[in-house]
Amino acid sequence: MKKADQVETEEEGKGAAQPSGSQTLLRGLDVIDAVADGITTFPALSERLGLTKSTAHRLASALVERGYLTFVAREGYALGPKLLELGWAAHQQMHLPSVARPHIERLAAETEDTVHLGILDGTQALYLDKVAGRRRVIIGSRVGERHPIVSTGLGKALVLDHDEVAWRGFYEVRGYTSGMAVWLERMRVYSAKGYAFDLEENEDQVRCVAAPIRGASGEIVAALSVSSAAHYMGDDRMEALAERVRATAEDISKDLGWTERAGRRRPRRGRA
Repeated sequence: MKKADQVETEEEGKGAAQPSGSQTLLRGLDVIDAVADGITTFPALSERLGLTKSTAHRLASALVERGYLTFVAREGYALGPKLLELGWAAHQQMHLPSVARPHIERLAAETEDTVHLGILDGTQALYLDKVAGRRRVIIGSRVGERHPIVSTGLGKALVLDHDEVAWRGFYEVRGYTSGMAVWLERMRVYSAKGYAFDLEENEDQVRCVAAPIRGASGEIVAALSVSSAAHYMGDDRMEALAERVRATAEDISKDLGWTERAGRRRPRRGRA
């Protein structure tokens, strides 16, 4: 941006310790954020960001010129095609295990339990990563393995947004329907709460707490779980862990581009 287009002297007092170029860049990013939040006019941008109308106009015009914003008379500003291009490039460059790894390592250290990361692969959960806990507990899972959706906490977390018709399908993959009513009722509860449990269903004497990881549009793209021996996983501890596991899943989701504004993509429920 040209020197003449830099923010007025009276406005630079807010960040005098920074070079004016940095101030201009940060304020330009603030304009993009404001437009993303639905602010579309000069007066509203000026008020929202504490800038003069002329400065807001210069910043917005430069962003329109570079394709980061668009402007339509009587409608105002909107996000531009350049952001779509950059968003797609960022999505392509992201590698889920790499993004998630620091988070799951931290969670394993804090809980002292084993943490898994996985994705939905057909009708099974595919384990992409595993960080062992500090306890002397052997969890019989390996990276690259596939486990049933129905019996694993991670698997259930992966399908929390599916409808009940889909849930029935996952259950019927097992080849029988005995116990389905109980399983469906648990899934309704898990879906409402945003996390899932494995109550020794997949591995004897092993319990886990799992939560979904979401992509930029709000869809579930992966899940993580904390697993340990049943005697370390009483009902009270599992409930207490649920919020910590869910918070970690949200942190990973944010690194993948999810925001609270994107929310949760919930398909229409089928009949039970």
